Parts: sequence; structure tokens; C-alpha cells
Amino acid sequence: MFTMRVGYRSDVPQGPTGRARASLSRGDVLIAYDEALTALEADPDDLDAHFVAALALARAGANERAGEAARALLTRIDATPDVPTPLRADAEALIARLAKNSALATAGATRRSQLTHAAELYEDVAERFGGYYATINAATLRLLGGDIERAHELARQAQLLVAAEREASPVADYWREATEAEAALVLGDIEAARDAAGRAAAIAGEDYAAMAVTRHQLLLVCDASGVDSAVLAGLAPPTILHYCGHRIDATRGPSRFPTSAEQHVARQAREYLASRRVSFGYGSLASGADILIAEALLESGAELHVVLPFDSDEFDRVSVAPAGPSWSERFRTCLAQATSVVHASDSEVHDDELFAYAGRIAMGHALNRAKFLDAPAEQLAVWDHLGTDNAAGTARDVAIWRETGNPGHIIAVEPSPTPGDEPTSQAIVKREIGAILFTDFHGFSRLRDEQFPTFVNTVMTALGHELDKRSHEVRWCNTWGDAIAAVFSDVTAAAACALGLLDALASVDLSSIGLPADLDLRIGAHAGPVVMITDPVGRRPCYWGRELTRAARIEPRTPEGEVYVTDAFAALLALERDAPFETEYVGRVTTAKAFETIPMYRLRRAAPRSSREAL
Repeated sequence: MFTMRVGYRSDVPQGPTGRARASLSRGDVLIAYDEALTALEADPDDLDAHFVAALALARAGANERAGEAARALLTRIDATPDVPTPLRADAEALIARLAKNSALATAGATRRSQLTHAAELYEDVAERFGGYYATINAATLRLLGGDIERAHELARQAQLLVAAEREASPVADYWREATEAEAALVLGDIEAARDAAGRAAAIAGEDYAAMAVTRHQLLLVCDASGVDSAVLAGLAPPTILHYCGHRIDATRGPSRFPTSAEQHVARQAREYLASRRVSFGYGSLASGADILIAEALLESGAELHVVLPFDSDEFDRVSVAPAGPSWSERFRTCLAQATSVVHASDSEVHDDELFAYAGRIAMGHALNRAKFLDAPAEQLAVWDHLGTDNAAGTARDVAIWRETGNPGHIIAVEPSPTPGDEPTSQAIVKREIGAILFTDFHGFSRLRDEQFPTFVNTVMTALGHELDKRSHEVRWCNTWGDAIAAVFSDVTAAAACALGLLDALASVDLSSIGLPADLDLRIGAHAGPVVMITDPVGRRPCYWGRELTRAARIEPRTPEGEVYVTDAFAALLALERDAPFETEYVGRVTTAKAFETIPMYRLRRAAPRSSREAL
């Protein structure tokens, strides 16, 4: 029987593939993809792992790469004897799903024809393999394409298939109820749709990825039919939380978070979480507000994702232990129970910029998680409403979050009389957060002496013009041979320049000027703390730092004609409201010279309109 139930089948295997399916069900599409790749390293012929990897890419929005993976899977299936029929059906339905995604992202005259094509693919799968999944998808696509009569016919077929399966197997099933809701909605039976959506949500529990997929599909039907989306209230997603706040420090005398307010803040944090369905929390673990909110998150059953500016032991010494030994113990307890812990820097010297950087990374991770689950994101801050002149601090975090347009909630505290400002650390070097690009050309080493003047005067000149367009955003730029290194003021400027460099190269007809046609750019980008120091050899200011080394190791692992960015870059980009760029996950990549293995993303321009706006 064809179901497309990754993460929800009773026969989910153990091992990396089973863990990948489980990660998909939690909405951890990035982890699911990595775990599927791990399974394939152990067994390259694991067809189920190939399917999970392709589906994870599709859910992450990487449609082009998902399509390549799905087509490659079908080729493998054709060459493999005794492949289970449901797996072939799932693989072919994934091709139809990607055609649907492409159609929904299209506006204009070709949209209807693409919707029809995707519907036909689903109908073909339904005719050959049976099952309500393909049938109901075809019904919705026919509705969106304006073929109401066929949409209703297919929706009724889906209802019959659901009823037959329910009679054969009365065990509660999420996808049956979700299909029942969608079919009823296509047919205009609002109350039946509401009831079925409620039943589906009750079965799903914490299966947020499943509900996100269903909710997105049903919203398309609502928009096309003019139905109030309130009918889908039962499928409302959980809230994704970023948290921050003042420290408690018993050694500093008057403070912005007096110890007398601890119980009040803890109670307010628990009441806030009880009033919302928060399932994921992102923030730090300093004494005071951070730990109090983290404890409340863990107590409520939410996942805790911790971002520290540097090493855990050093963070404990600087930001936790001064409040007393009990806080260090609570810090270690929270750290041990956290779902993930990220160290934003491996520097041994810390300053405000590192604290600010880690805070922005946590916010960006929260926003990216919310995007994956189509969920609301909020901030919970413990704040005395006083400003700060420091680069880091609660006031800064609140201001940055507000700029994203997402809501926030303040737990107010009354500072002790004449409180000091939030603690800072004075480092021996002054750092700033920069966005870093490294580029070079694949095939450059094959150039002959007589080709260099053409390369410099045509190709490098075109790239130089692109950098000149953004001279006010470029803090530093250097070149040697075919390589370019640059530091930008922010990730949006760096993203625009990176994609602009690819466009500039594409505008040059390499063959017509006697250069290899396959000469192509690779661009790696990162964001992190950098240090300006005068170069004693070149005798001009330039940027140094470990994060530049990290960025330099990314570019050699980037495919030609692409821009790969780190998860830090992707997180900071998520904070840029209305930025015309987006990232898609490509997996954990081991950078050049085995420097490290880190999550990497492909940078691309965002679609000009969302699927719902295009309806």
C-alpha cells in the first residue's frame, strides 16, 4: 500500500536510516539528511536511505537537488530486483511532489499548465499503485488549476480509499485523517474538514513536520476556495522561542537582575510557557535569566538548543560561576539535557562582540527552525527596560529581534539601586563581526602565459566592477592570482556580492576571448569575528583571524558556479528582514585540509513571490 509516511510507518528500521526517518518526523530535516548520508556511507545500496535523503532535501526546499536525487533513486530501483512496490511508489510520488513545488512557485501564464502537469503525475501514480496520497494531491492540484469538476471527482475517490483502509485497519492513522480533512475541504464540507483536522492533530502529537506539510497543503485549498483558514486551528504549529535576559551576579553588588527577583522571574517564565505551545527554545546559559528560562523549557518538555559564545568551561567561569556554585551546577545540568550545544567561537579571549555574535546566531537558528516548520517565532526576554552602550546585552538582543518583525514578551525586573551596566570583557584585540568571502577559479592553473592578460583585463575586471558597486559595504578586499578575499559589513551585502560575482562571470563569453569555457568560480562565505591589523609586509590595514581561516577552507569544497555558506552565515541572514536571499541545506561538509566538518548551505536568490502569494 502506498502511503508516503516517512517517520510514521510501524516498520521503521533501526540504525541510521530509522534515525533519519525519526528526525524527519520531528522536523529536523537537516539532521535527517545527514543521518541518511551516514546510512549510505555504510551501505551505498540502501534504497530506503536514498529516498529519505531525497525527501529531506525536498522538505528543506532544495527542489533541484531533491529532483536529482529522486531521479537517481528511480534509476537504482530499475536496476535492482525485488524492490518493494511501496518504495517505487514513494519515489515516483516524490517526482510528482517536486513538480507540484515547482508549479506552486510559478506565477503567470505557465502556472496553470504546470499545476496540470503535476496533477497528471500524481494521477498516474494513483492509477498504477493505488492509495489515497497521490489521489488527494491530484485533487488539490486540479482545484488550484481551476478544474473544479475533476478536483471533486478525485476528492471523492480519496474519501472512498480512506474509508476502505479504515475498515481494513481501524487503528488510528494521521495521514488518513489528514487526507479526510483535505478531501472535505476540496469538496467544501467545512465542518467535516475541521473535525478531521482535529483528529489528525490529536494523533500527530509532536510530529510537527507532518502537521507542517498538511497545514501548508490545506492552506492552499483554503486560499483557492476562499475558506477562512481558522478551520485549520487544530493543526496550529508550536512556537519557536528565542530567550535572553540579564545575569545574576552575587559578586557585583547592585545588578540589573537582583537575586531577590529570581523566584518571580522563574514563575513568570513558567506561566509564559504554559500559555503557549513552545516546543523549541534557543539561547545561552548564563546565570540568571538564561538558566531560569532553560530550566522552564526542559520542565515543559521542550527541546533546548544552546548557543555559547566560546568553550563551555570558560563560559561557566565568566558568565555563570560568579553567581555562586549552585548556578554552575544548574548550568551543567541544563547543558547535559540540551538537544544541541553550539560554540560560536573557539577563541580563548572573549569580548562583547563574541557575546553579541552568539546571541545573533541563536536568534537566526530559531528563525530558521520556524521557517522549516512554518511556525511562529517569539522572543522571551528578562529585561529592566534600560538601554546599554555595550555591543552586547539584553537591550541589544531585544532591539535586533524587534527588527525582524517577530513578537516578543518582556518579563520586567526592577534593578537594584544604581546598578552597574552588564559585565563586559576587555580583550587584547578589538574584534568586529564581518561577513567573509573567499573565491577562486576552477581551471585557473591550466591558463598559459599569453592568456593571463586577457583573464586579468576581462574576467578579473568584470569581478572588480562588481565589487566596486558595493565599495561602501566592503571593509577590506585583497586578491592574488585568481583568488579574491573580502570582508563585508553584513551578510546581506556579502550575499549580494557573491551572487553578483557569479552573474558577472556569466556575462563574459570565455570561449570568444580564448579562455577555457569551463573556467568557473567557487565562492565560500562565512560570518564571524575578525580583527583588523596593519600588514607589516603590504603596509596597509587588513583583516586577520581564525574565522578568515575557516572561510578560506570552505571555498575549495564548493562546487563550481555555486556559493556555499556556513550555518553561522545562514543564521545571521535569517535576521535580515526581507533579504532577497535564502539558503538551502547541503549537509555536513569536511572543509579543506580536514580543518573541520560543519553544516553548510547553498546560497541563492529568494523566489520573488511565495506560493501562497502566487495563487
